[in-house]
Amino acid sequence: MPESTPLSPAVFSILLALADGEKHGYAIMKESAAQSPPNKMGPGTLYGSLDRMVAGKLVEETGTTDDQRRRYYRITRSGSEALAAEANRLKSALTALHRKGVRPEATV
Repeated sequence: MPESTPLSPAVFSILLALADGEKHGYAIMKESAAQSPPNKMGPGTLYGSLDRMVAGKLVEETGTTDDQRRRYYRITRSGSEALAAEANRLKSALTALHRKGVRPEATV
């Protein structure tokens, strides 16, 4: 994935969830929901994204549980590089926002 290409919110959430270790799909979905509560990811989005990310070598399937119900995934080197590139892109965007005087709204 080229560095200049922004990651979709789903791909970003999945890579971020996997950045600290392998997880099964449901754990990825729960962590993604905690990262951005109003944008809850459903199973169709999750598993469709994971299938495309496996094909694109951003993540890899590491196995299943004994009952074959849970598939586990981990981030690949390419996935880590894409996540780092996205972090740099977001940092630059945040810096530009601050230069323009745009600040996040305070939540109560």
